[in-house]
Amino acid sequence: MFKKILFIFLLAIGLATFLYVRDYYKRNSAEPRLIDRIPTGDFLLRANILDVAKETSSMLFFNKVDYRDFFTQEFILGQGKSYGLDFQRPLYVFANENGDWGALIHVTDSSKIQQGIQRLKGLIPIQDTSFFDYPVISWGKEKAYISYGKSWLFVYKGERFKPNLFCVVHAKRDQIAPAWKDFLNEPKFKNEKLVIASNWKNMKRYGIEKAVFAHDSDSASFTLKAYVKSVKPWVVKPKAGGKGLAIKNSTDRFLDIHVDAKELLNNREDPLYRLMAQMSKKVSFPLNQFLAAWEGDLSFRQGGSLTISESYIETVFDDEFNPVELERTREVQVPGFSIALSMNHRYERLIATLLDKGILTQEGEKYRFLVSPLLNYQQVGNYHLFYSGQEAPKLKYDTENNGLWNEQGTKFQFHLDSVSKNEAYGTINFPVQRILRRNKFF
Repeated sequence: MFKKILFIFLLAIGLATFLYVRDYYKRNSAEPRLIDRIPTGDFLLRANILDVAKETSSMLFFNKVDYRDFFTQEFILGQGKSYGLDFQRPLYVFANENGDWGALIHVTDSSKIQQGIQRLKGLIPIQDTSFFDYPVISWGKEKAYISYGKSWLFVYKGERFKPNLFCVVHAKRDQIAPAWKDFLNEPKFKNEKLVIASNWKNMKRYGIEKAVFAHDSDSASFTLKAYVKSVKPWVVKPKAGGKGLAIKNSTDRFLDIHVDAKELLNNREDPLYRLMAQMSKKVSFPLNQFLAAWEGDLSFRQGGSLTISESYIETVFDDEFNPVELERTREVQVPGFSIALSMNHRYERLIATLLDKGILTQEGEKYRFLVSPLLNYQQVGNYHLFYSGQEAPKLKYDTENNGLWNEQGTKFQFHLDSVSKNEAYGTINFPVQRILRRNKFF
């Protein structure tokens, strides 16, 4: 009886060992998924390329982009089938701050890829080589590379092709990089067709835990929807509203802020405070005095030009050739420049400090901020206005936190939609016409 029990016991152990070893072997010998292969980077992107092509088609045709037919959903799908690429499944891209980037694409038939490479050889000077027993096509001048296997195609541009290819070809099943795992499990923008996540190491310095972006577009503009999560709850929060300047058609740069920043001065380890302190040191700006006097409303507008009357002294000679000084006026063009700030009773001390440090200079009854044009000054309630025109700009009640920035002709508009605890949502919008027609961003 004992021998039978021992035999059954050993048989059970043997069977369990066999099943474990078989399962282990299957898991370790199984083909890695595409997401197991993709290297990590400062920025990660997931795109359903056919859906993106469908969404952007109207934009390309509206702006009459050359070769727009090559970016249609039908053309991309057809080219993918011709060369064994599966564009019906997502592709994955990583990019780094230094400009290096790479992409992985699903492959359905690797035997067809050579047809595409032969066509490519007729267009650009590429060379054939191999690494890790996989074929590699390189374009030395551009530091661009293509390599492929049975189920994947890897495109790379940059200085570190070989280490990144090693990551691709030696991947293990279900061993996805932690950054990619977190990104693909992120619930924000889960159903969007093109999503970007920032894995940038410097984000932590500024107290940002994660930042995720999704795209939206129409015939005239491109919009990035943004979600940002901070490590700790936000110290600065939007307030119910305040007064600010109105944006004009000629405005190149605009900022309208209405926030509750009273706690910022008492939280000097807050990343936003540290960032502001770092920037303030460059011009010796008295940040603490500013925060003590500031009531949370700041509106800035720059752009266009104004015609104003300017007084000047001219020396002339009378009939007896004696010099005589006469005051005259002339019309001059000055840049449009306006600032409106809400401040409490501590504003006098702040302005005195700015004058002492030379950040603000006074010429007669006018003032100048560093290299700004000469500005008139007027106080309206607790709002302090500095402006280049002859009449003070009108203030309007506003609850928005938004802005506009013109960078060499491309106007970005940004908007803070909502803030709650340690999460914030916003949008960045810019016109596509300049980019598409001039093939440049800036």
